[in-house]
Amino acid sequence: MKLFKRPLPGADAFSTAQTSGHGIDRREFLRRSGLSAGGVALAGAVPLSMMKKVDATAAPTSAQPTGELKRVKSVCTHCSVGCGVIAEVQNGVWIGQEPAFDHPFNLGAHCAKGASVREHGHGEKRLKYPMKLVDGKWQRIGWNQAIDELGDKLAAIREQYGPDSVYWLGSSKHNNEQAYLLRKFAALWGSNNIDHQARICHSTTVAGVANTWGFGAMTNSYNDIHNAKAIFIIGGNPAEAHPVSMQHIFRAKERGAPLIVVDPRFTRTAAHADLHIRIRPGTDVPFIWGLLWHVVQNGWEDKTFIEQRVFGMDDVRKEVAKWNPAEVERVTGVPEELAHKAARIMAQNRPGTFIWCMGGTQHTVGNNNTRAYCIFQLALGNMGVEGGGTNVFRGHDNVQGATDVGPNAESLPAYYGLSEDAWRHWAKVWGIDFDWLAGRFDQSEYGAGKTVKPMFNNGIPVSRWVDGVLETNENISQRNPLKAMVFWGHAPNSQVRGPEMKAAMEKLDVLAVIDPYPTVTAVMHDRKDNVYLLPACTQFETYGSLTSSNRSIQWRSQIIEPLFESRPDHTIMYQFARKFGFEKELTKNIEVENDTPLIEDILREINRGAWAAGYTGQSPERLKAHQENWHTFHTTNLKGQGGPCDGEYYGLPWPCWGTPEMKHPGSHILYDTSKTIAEGGSPFRARFGTEYQGQSLLAKGSFSKGSEIQDGYPEFSADLLKKLNWWNDLTAAEKAQAEGKNWKTDPSGGIIRVAIQHGCAPYGNAKARCIVWNFPDPVPIHREPLYTPRRDLVQQYPTYEDRKRFWRLPTRYASIQQQDFSNDFPLIMTSGRLVEYEGGGDETRSNPWLAELQQEMFVEINPRDANNAGVRHGEQVWVAGPEGGRIRVMAFVTERVRPGVVFMPFHFGGHYEGRDLRAKYPEGAAPYVLGESCNLVFTYGYDSVTAMQETKVSLCRIEPDLISERASGRV
Repeated sequence: MKLFKRPLPGADAFSTAQTSGHGIDRREFLRRSGLSAGGVALAGAVPLSMMKKVDATAAPTSAQPTGELKRVKSVCTHCSVGCGVIAEVQNGVWIGQEPAFDHPFNLGAHCAKGASVREHGHGEKRLKYPMKLVDGKWQRIGWNQAIDELGDKLAAIREQYGPDSVYWLGSSKHNNEQAYLLRKFAALWGSNNIDHQARICHSTTVAGVANTWGFGAMTNSYNDIHNAKAIFIIGGNPAEAHPVSMQHIFRAKERGAPLIVVDPRFTRTAAHADLHIRIRPGTDVPFIWGLLWHVVQNGWEDKTFIEQRVFGMDDVRKEVAKWNPAEVERVTGVPEELAHKAARIMAQNRPGTFIWCMGGTQHTVGNNNTRAYCIFQLALGNMGVEGGGTNVFRGHDNVQGATDVGPNAESLPAYYGLSEDAWRHWAKVWGIDFDWLAGRFDQSEYGAGKTVKPMFNNGIPVSRWVDGVLETNENISQRNPLKAMVFWGHAPNSQVRGPEMKAAMEKLDVLAVIDPYPTVTAVMHDRKDNVYLLPACTQFETYGSLTSSNRSIQWRSQIIEPLFESRPDHTIMYQFARKFGFEKELTKNIEVENDTPLIEDILREINRGAWAAGYTGQSPERLKAHQENWHTFHTTNLKGQGGPCDGEYYGLPWPCWGTPEMKHPGSHILYDTSKTIAEGGSPFRARFGTEYQGQSLLAKGSFSKGSEIQDGYPEFSADLLKKLNWWNDLTAAEKAQAEGKNWKTDPSGGIIRVAIQHGCAPYGNAKARCIVWNFPDPVPIHREPLYTPRRDLVQQYPTYEDRKRFWRLPTRYASIQQQDFSNDFPLIMTSGRLVEYEGGGDETRSNPWLAELQQEMFVEINPRDANNAGVRHGEQVWVAGPEGGRIRVMAFVTERVRPGVVFMPFHFGGHYEGRDLRAKYPEGAAPYVLGESCNLVFTYGYDSVTAMQETKVSLCRIEPDLISERASGRV
C-alpha cells in the first residue's frame, strides 16, 4: 500500500487511492531503515510500549536487562502543550515510556511525536561527534580542536569586522536557563545580532498582544478552554499542530460549546467544526472587521466592559463601518450569511475563547491581524474571564520561555528592551560594570537621519539574516555585513527565500551548526570548507525548566546521560566563553562544575532580574515540587488541591510576583479582576502612560478584588509609594534598594510586595488600547499581500512604502506589490504543519516510527487546478515561485483546498530543486525521509513591526514533471 496520508473526513474520494509508484511500501521502508528482520520485526522492535503486560514478570535471563527500573518525569520536546512524559530507565538506558495519566495537561495522552520521543534521545541519526568540512568532505575532530579552531576564526572575524559581524542564532528548543545564558553570552560578545524561532512564528503575536494590553502571551490556558461557551479558531490547525490540545477543545464541545474554524483549507480541525469558514489567505483583518460590523449593528458589544477597560474602540468602529457585508465578501470571499452566523454564535455564547496560530501571524500585516483578534475579544468582553481570552497556541516546546527570557534581537531578558536603563538593570543583576559591558559593543552610530549605537539598536532578526550577509555596507546599519553564522538549534528550511539563503551560506566566511542533528544547514550549500558541526545533546540528556504555551513553567528532569560525544548546550556556551575570555563574567553568580554551569543557579539569576515578566517567584525548589506533585492539580483550573502545592497554579504561570518567599501562586488567567492580585488576579497593564491626546488611559471604575485603589492607577515606583504613604511598609533594607526605582528595576522586590499587600497590581491598572499610535497602522487595516492575484484591490488596499532602515536593513513592500505576477503565477500558496513532523523536521524525519507515517513531500491542489495544469494525484510536479525558486514534489489532488489555492507542509528538507542531497550529509546522519523545502518557493515579505516572514500567502505555478510523465507512459 502506498503510504500517503489518510484523507480527511469529508474529503473527496479522488484524493485517496491513486498511486504513482514513487513511494515505498512498509516492508521496503523497514528494510531500508535497517529495522526489519522479518514480517513481525516492527512489533518486536518497538521499545516504548504504552501498555503493560498483565502476567507476572519472568525471571531475569541473560537476554533481559537487570538492575533497578527508574521512572523519570520529564516533558515532551515537541509542541507547546507541554505533555508529561514518564521514562523508564534501567542501567542508564532509556528502555520504555509510560503515559503520564496524572499530568494535568495531557492526562496520559500523546500524539505520534510524543509517543516516540525516546527515539529522539537514542536516535541513530544523531550527530555523534564534532566534524568539519575539509575540501568538501566531513572529517571527525575532537572537541578541543573544534572549540579552538572555530573560536579562533570567530574571534578573528570580530577583531577585523566588529562584533556585529557574527550572528548567534539561538533556539526555542533550549530550556529557559540555556536560552537566557545565550542571550547573556551575546551581550558579553558585544552584539544584539541574536534571535530564535519566535521571530518567524509568533513575534507578531507578542508585539500585537503586548501593545494591546501589556503582556504578549496566551492569556488563559489549554485547560481553561473547558469553560468556553464558544471556541473560535483562526489560522490554526491544532488537530495536527498541537494534537493533545484537541482533548481540551473536545471537552468544551462536549459541554455544548460550538466550534468555529476559519481556515482556507478543510483541515483535520475543520472536520470537527460546527462552522467552517474559508477565507482568502491574507484577509484576516477585513474578515474580523466584518464580524464586528454585525456585532455593532446588533448592539452585541459589552458596553460596560468597553467603557471601563478599553481605550479607542470608537476609532475601531469607524474602520469597521467600512466593512459592510458586500465589501467583506468581495475582499475575503466570505458571504454575509456565514459572517453573521459566526458573529452571532460568539455574541450569544459568552465567554468564548479565541485561538490562533501561525496562519494569522506570518504576514506583512501580522501585527494588524493579532491586534484585530484582541479587539474582537475586547468588544465582546471576553477578556479576564474563565473560558475567554486569547489563547495563542505556540509552536516549539519552549518557544514561550525562550521569548520570555532568551535570545531576542530587540530585547534583554523579560522584555526589558535595549535602553540604557534596561542594560544597567541587567548589568547590575549580572554583577558586571556597565561601562565595561558597553565597551564590548561597536562604538559607532548608524542609521538614516537619527543614528544610534548598536548596543541600543535592534539587531538583525533571524528572518533577515540572509540580507545581513548579502547587503552592501552602505545599506546596512552596522559596521559590516555578517561574516559568520552560528546556527544553535535552528532549521534553515523553516525560512523563506531558499535560493538566496543558499547564496548567503556560501558567501559567509564561517558557518557553524550546534545541534543534536546536522540539520539542512549541513547540506543546503555547496561550500567546501569552514563549516563546523558540533553535537549538542537533547533536552532529555540534561535538565532545567521550560515554559509551555499557557505560561506554566515546568521542570524537566534528565533521563539519560549525554550520548555519543554530545554535550549540553550550556556547557558548550561556557567553553566558548572561556575561549573568548569572558567566562568569569558569564558565570559570576553561577557555580560551574566540569565546565557545566549549574542550572539551578542560572534560574536563580533569572529570578533576581526578571521582575517585568514575573519570572521571579518560580525558584528551582518550587518548580521541582510542582513536578513531583503534578497529580495534585485540578485538570481544569490547574489549582493545587491539597498537598505541598495547595492553592498554587500548576507551573506557577507567570507573572508569579515577588520573591519565591512570597509564595505567589502564579497567574492562571491574565487580567482577571475577580481575584485579588495575591491570588493570581490582575487588571490590564499600565504600560503606555497615563493619557493620550488628553484622554485618560487608566481604567475607569474597574479594579481588582481587594484593591485599596478603586479606580485606575499608574505603575508603581518608589515615588508613587511615597505619595500613597505606603513607603514605610518597606523594610529598611528594601528602602535602600528601592529608592529611585520602579517595580521593574527594584532588586529587592519590595515595591512589588507592598503594592500587592494593598491589593494593587505592580504594573498599574489601565485600559487595553485599540489604538497603537507607535505602529505603522494605529488601528488595524487591510493591506493586500505583496504577491496577490487580486490586482483590482491593490490600489484601494496598498501595502507599505519601501523602508530604508528597518531592523538595520532596507525592506521592500510597494516595489514588489506594484509588479503583477498573477498571470504567470496564478495560484495562491500557503503552508502549514503535519501531525507527524515538527519544525524543520530534521529530528522527526530522523525518527523511524514517524518517518514511516509520511514519506513524501507534497502539494495539495484542487482537482480543477490539477486538471487545468495536466497533473494527476500521486505524480511528481514542479512548483515554481515568482522569485525563481522551484521544487519537485508529489501532487496531492484534493478538495481540502479550494480552486486557486495550494498548500504545502514546511517540515521537509534534503532535496534542492529536484536534487537529492543525501550524499552530502555526514555518514549515517541523513534523515530517513528527505524532501523539498516549500520555502525554496516562498517569497519576500516581512511584518511591518517585527519583520515576521510571510509564509501564509504568496503565488506559484504548478507544472507537470515531464520525466515523471514519461516514466508513467503518459508522454
